[in-house]
Amino acid sequence: MATLPKYSVHDRLSELKAFDETKAGVKGLVDAGITHIPRIFHTPPHLHDQRPSVRADQGCNNFCFPIIDLEGVGGLGTDKWKRVAEEICDASSKWGFFQVVNHGIPTSVLEEMKAGVLRFHEQDLDEKKRFFSRDPARKVAYNSNFDLYSGPVANWRDTNYYYMAPDPPLPETIPPPCREILIEYSKQLETLASLLFQLLSEALGLPTNYLEEMDCAKGVNVMLHYYPACPQPELTMGTTRHTDTNFITILLQDDIGGLQVLHQDHWVDVPPMPGALVVNIGDLLQLVSNDKFLSAEHRVLASKVGPRVSVACFFSTGLLPNAKVYGPIKELLSEENPPRYKEVTIPEFVGYVKGRGLDGSSVLQHFELRSAS
Repeated sequence: MATLPKYSVHDRLSELKAFDETKAGVKGLVDAGITHIPRIFHTPPHLHDQRPSVRADQGCNNFCFPIIDLEGVGGLGTDKWKRVAEEICDASSKWGFFQVVNHGIPTSVLEEMKAGVLRFHEQDLDEKKRFFSRDPARKVAYNSNFDLYSGPVANWRDTNYYYMAPDPPLPETIPPPCREILIEYSKQLETLASLLFQLLSEALGLPTNYLEEMDCAKGVNVMLHYYPACPQPELTMGTTRHTDTNFITILLQDDIGGLQVLHQDHWVDVPPMPGALVVNIGDLLQLVSNDKFLSAEHRVLASKVGPRVSVACFFSTGLLPNAKVYGPIKELLSEENPPRYKEVTIPEFVGYVKGRGLDGSSVLQHFELRSAS
């Protein structure tokens, strides 16, 4: 790997500001015809993580990425329901990731959603700039790297953000290139998420509506990611390794690939599958399940091929501040399985995450209960 240039904190801040003030994002750099990426995107070796990468179909016993068929899942108590809940339990506890097929969302909706991402990010820059903001309370925003100033390194990625629930933005405030499809896609994702939370509750041995009644699906945050082709992908990352801080994420990815999940000390490709959606467990679900389910580290590689697009839908408790406390679910605890995490409010949890950015370390370690010894 190339030697990283050394420069002062002041120089780095100046370069971050200069990049940010263009409001053109990473796509603006590519459109300008750069052949060498700016220093702010050079990923330090400890964040590049050189553990081996494997394709999901290699060494099938260890690295077959879980695929769960939801067709005919039926109602509570049916054989299919129980079998799918068991498959979700196995995938969530061993991988923290799985793909769902036959989930009920038409392929035409998925394809139009991906097209909407391209239309937004590739529209006239003056139009796109109208939505530029770093205000975390904005329901509709666009920028490059939510943690541009707090994270240790910039990633090769631009993002368009939407808070779609519990209080969605007015339709006229959503950019026209993706307005209609985003509203439709979000509605369909909420229906799918409801089903998944029921199955996850079943997988934990809890009443079917348990997780939904905890407001795990109350807040819906949709991110339209755009990863331009990179002239020096070996020097940077599309997204630094991290875990998601919500309850679950449902991801739509295109056919370019680049998403990897850390499994058995290997980076395993999450294979693009036509019509499939990727589901992953977030930190909050690992916390409330007391480590029954795993919030796995994952990352996105930069590539000379692009643009890559994806749509990440994050399910949590919503933006509104509240005093509700989350900790390991009491029904899952016993003498043999004592609580491993302290109780925490969502504002406290999210505030800690946003204050440090994607730095490659575990969020959950900060909330672990320390042994008296």
